[in-house]
Amino acid sequence: MVISKPQSFSLFLLCLSFVGIHAHIAVYDDYWRERESQAKENLEKAYNPNPENVTKHFNDHVARTLMGFNTSTTRRAMKRKDKRAPCMATNPVDQCWRCDPNWLRNRKKLADCAIGFGKGTIGGRDGEIYVVTSPSDEPLDPRPGTLRFGVIQNVPLWIIFARSMIITLKEELLITCDKTIDARGANVHIAYGAGLTVQFVKNVIIHNLHIHHILPKSGGIIKDGANHFGLRTRSDGDGISLFGSTNVWLDHLSMYKCSDGLIDVVQGCTAITISNCHFTDQNDVMLFGASDSYSADEKMQVTVAFNHFGKKLVQRMPRGRFGFFHIVNNEYTYWNMYAIGGSSHPTIISQGNRFRAPVNKAAKEVCKREYVGPEVWKHWNWRSEGDLMLNGAIFIQSGDPNTSKKYGGDKLIAAQPAHRVPFMVKWSGTLICVPGRAC
Repeated sequence: MVISKPQSFSLFLLCLSFVGIHAHIAVYDDYWRERESQAKENLEKAYNPNPENVTKHFNDHVARTLMGFNTSTTRRAMKRKDKRAPCMATNPVDQCWRCDPNWLRNRKKLADCAIGFGKGTIGGRDGEIYVVTSPSDEPLDPRPGTLRFGVIQNVPLWIIFARSMIITLKEELLITCDKTIDARGANVHIAYGAGLTVQFVKNVIIHNLHIHHILPKSGGIIKDGANHFGLRTRSDGDGISLFGSTNVWLDHLSMYKCSDGLIDVVQGCTAITISNCHFTDQNDVMLFGASDSYSADEKMQVTVAFNHFGKKLVQRMPRGRFGFFHIVNNEYTYWNMYAIGGSSHPTIISQGNRFRAPVNKAAKEVCKREYVGPEVWKHWNWRSEGDLMLNGAIFIQSGDPNTSKKYGGDKLIAAQPAHRVPFMVKWSGTLICVPGRAC
């Protein structure tokens, strides 16, 4: 597709009204229509009509993991800094791969490790290794060796980094299907430019990146596929935007100070897991569902597990609409307004989390329901099971009091009490991985 500069400017103005529907796609051509059509098929395939089966599998998996740990021994080992200290991977995601000293050779083992709704996401496992050698970025003409060149290819790729680098994206990075971005072994920052966009695709893993100081960008013509150029409108400044995508796993990310939000999961996404991440210094943290009128998000299903919600956070950890959100074994050390919010009757199952309320007496409540009164939200299933409330934190439940039995919470309470959460999230955020040693 070839667009002249005058044409691109006119189309940019004419298509602004479609931003809310088509998320920064200014020219909705056959390429994007085909991707949207395929994304809708992927949604139907990935949607689980029995989400309780996923939560039960998750709870059983975590219970088996924790049975192998003696709390006092684990605490002593965590304090040791010498090489004799065992690999202390204290949640099932990390136990799957982190203790292998040959992780460098066995990178693709990570593809077996997603749990929760994102279980089965393999990213670029079936493709070749692609090495990012340069931090440069040219949205219109990506060069081999750059991150942008790798993520737009039409084949599966496992993307790694030759060295530590700071990548400043000139425009949003459009990631295509069957990709893994794996920054283990390097200190890689996506910073001071645009963020990452996963739009109308499936099967993506993003792992071990620092993502911060993300800025809105003006848009324009971007090479968004190996053989396609697209016209984009202004981006919002989100760290990671998932739009109409399925089977996405975000793991071991350190994210802070993005202009809009850290993570958006909107309009037709499902089969998503967000795990082992560390979030700080942000107003809007995570948004699941962008519109109270987009009822297709009834099929949105997201697992939020083993994350650390740290200092200087304000709200949306997450804020959800319509879908089913399993929020399990996370550490909430700070919020300014509220931790978990929502509208349009989402189902929220909160299990084994540690909520530490702020000093402000007006912000002790964990939850915030928006736009309706208690006579409406009392029917929403927002359940707290085995959560630990600290410093006066309050979780006001709603909905069916037997919901916990339906979603298999009894096993969770017995096997993974919230007081163990500090152990499970100890290594949240990016990891330092040295060849020949466990991460």
